[in-house]
Amino acid sequence: MKNSLVKYKSILFGVAIGAVLGYAYYYFVGCQSGTCPITSNPINSTLYGALMGGILGSSSKQKQQQQTEK
Repeated sequence: MKNSLVKYKSILFGVAIGAVLGYAYYYFVGCQSGTCPITSNPINSTLYGALMGGILGSSSKQKQQQQTEK
């Protein structure tokens, strides 16, 4: 279990930071009319932020692996 946490720490870190930023975007910016599909609901904006953070964390992990292979 601990081995997999260390293996995926950059992805997990990206997911956590993305979720916090997604909720912060909902809280501070949000959507006044309620018609925005992502920012009108805190769950949607948090999940979207987590997804984007995971993608960014994954790309940084791939760059780290490429640098260590050289």
